[in-house]
Amino acid sequence: MVSTLTTSVKKRGRKPVPKKALTVKTPQTVALPELIAKREKKNPVTEREWRRYRKMQSLEMRQDLLSKYLPLVRNVASRMAMGFPRSVELPDLINTGVIGLVEAFGNFDPSRGVKFETYAVPRIRGAILDELRALDWVPRSTRAKSREIERAFLELENQLSRPPEKTELAKHLKISIEELHLSLEDVSGTNIMSLDEVIFREDDNRQVPRIETVMDTGKISILGEIEKDELRAFLVIAMDKLTAQEKLVIALYYYEELTLKEIGEVMSISESRVSQIHTRAVSKLRTMVREKFALTG
Repeated sequence: MVSTLTTSVKKRGRKPVPKKALTVKTPQTVALPELIAKREKKNPVTEREWRRYRKMQSLEMRQDLLSKYLPLVRNVASRMAMGFPRSVELPDLINTGVIGLVEAFGNFDPSRGVKFETYAVPRIRGAILDELRALDWVPRSTRAKSREIERAFLELENQLSRPPEKTELAKHLKISIEELHLSLEDVSGTNIMSLDEVIFREDDNRQVPRIETVMDTGKISILGEIEKDELRAFLVIAMDKLTAQEKLVIALYYYEELTLKEIGEVMSISESRVSQIHTRAVSKLRTMVREKFALTG
C-alpha cells in the first residue's frame, strides 16, 4: 500500500511522502496497557486524591470525586439497558445508578488496594436491579417461570431445528400439559406494550403509533346486528323441526337456565338421558344453520 502511494506521488511530480507518515496503527497493533491508560485519563482519580479526601473530608472534594465517576454510572446503565424492554428508560437507570455510586463512595476503603471502579460497578448494578424489582408488579416466581419456559423453548428449538410443540415443551420441563397451559397464562399477563410506541403497519408498511392499530372488538356493528337477528329468526323456524322432547330440553336449559339434573327431575328421566337429548337437539340445529347460511366451520 505504501509503495503504491509513493509511485503515484512520483508520477505527479511531487515530493514523496515518507513511509513513516503513511503508517497507520491498526487496532491489532495497539497495546492493551495503552488502551487502559487512555481510558483512565478520562477519570484521573489517584490514590493520593482518595487519601487527601479521607483526611480532609471536604464537601467540595467529595463532589469533585463523584463527578469524575459519573461516566462510570452511565456506562453501566447503558450496558444494562440493552437487555431491558423499551419501556425502561436510560435516564431512570442512570438516576438510580447514581444512588448506588454514592453508597459505594461512602463505603469504599482505598487502603484495601482495590480500585474504586471494581468496587463500585457491582453496587451500581445492584441499585438499578433493586429499583426495577421494587417497581415490578409481577411476582418474582412468575418472572422465574417465564425465564425457565423461554430457556426450554430455545433449547428445544436448537435441538429440533423447529419450534417445539406444547407437549414436547411440557415433557422437557417435566410438567403436565395442564400445568404448562397455566404457566403460559400467567406469563402472558406480564407482557406490557406501550400504546405510544411507533410500529409498522402490515398493509402499507408505514410507521404509526400502536394506538392507531388497536380496534374495538366489542363495538357492535350494524352488519353484525343484522346477522344476529337473521340467525335468531331462523332458529325459531328450526326449533319447529325438533321433537317435543328436544324442544322441552332446549327451552328448559337455555331459557329457564335449569341444570341437566333439574331437567331430568322435571321430565322424570335420568341426567344422562337429558344430556343425550340435548346433544342430539344441538347437533340438529347446528346442521340446519350450516346448511342455511352455507357455513363450513
